[in-house]
Amino acid sequence: LLYIFWNYFLFSLVIYNAFSDVFVNLFKDFLALFGIKNLVAIQLGSLPAWSQLLIIFIVRDFMQYNIHRLLHHYPRFWAFHKVHHSTEIMGFGALMRYHFMENIIYRSLEYLPLAMMGFGISDFFIVHIFTFVTGLLGHANLYLPLGKLKYILNGPQMHLWHHAKEFPDSHPRGFNYGITLSIWDFIFKTNYWPYEDANLVVGLPENEKIADDFIGQQMSGFFDKK
Repeated sequence: LLYIFWNYFLFSLVIYNAFSDVFVNLFKDFLALFGIKNLVAIQLGSLPAWSQLLIIFIVRDFMQYNIHRLLHHYPRFWAFHKVHHSTEIMGFGALMRYHFMENIIYRSLEYLPLAMMGFGISDFFIVHIFTFVTGLLGHANLYLPLGKLKYILNGPQMHLWHHAKEFPDSHPRGFNYGITLSIWDFIFKTNYWPYEDANLVVGLPENEKIADDFIGQQMSGFFDKK
């Protein structure tokens, strides 16, 4: 409940929305120091609204896939991300059980390519809500067969393996990084789904340690070198 309140309601809805325009303006002022006045490199404003949202979704999901890989492969980021992987029981709420620094890492790295295409905060927020719902389904303790769509969409069975307690030798740092779309994993050979196992043991590997309490987990990311 603390994670849901902090990461979604307080941080995402209140703090993020309140300060996003401030940070965007500061970023523009920073670019202006180097003579850069307009970050928009690709003009998409003339496209229909639905196609703009579709482009935002695909670009953002591709960025999230790569950021997610970075969280697993860069030790400093993994120190934050392993809070999410300390989840031992999968369910809707598991989506929100993550270190608050992930919000900052994801939103910061996502902003640049979207800003270069001229998309604003309101467009971004619409897509954010949609991906939040699909993220809930991805972490849900549900049997949701997708058939051939599994090669495009990420579902709870595929994402369950991402949270496996033990990683295979073929993917020692992780796999199945796709957020809403699974297609990136199949394209870049980071998919791993050997079979369906509703009783798969999830959580951190035995060699990883983390505090048991909320405050301890929020602080450990700053001092843990793993």
